[in-house]
Amino acid sequence: MARVNKMSVLKRQRERKKAEKAALKRELRSRREDADRGSSEPRVATREDLAGYGLIDDGEGGEA
Repeated sequence: MARVNKMSVLKRQRERKKAEKAALKRELRSRREDADRGSSEPRVATREDLAGYGLIDDGEGGEA
């Protein structure tokens, strides 16, 4: 049986982990691009979204 060097095992594990991460990123990017192509309407925040972020006053504060 071949003798396995611990450093080479760790190196293969690092390389496999790096390759899996790159594959996951490619898949996520592909999904995001497919979703963007399917939507022809622009992505615009609603007034509720802006009020949720605190960017506009939604009129419920009661300040005069």
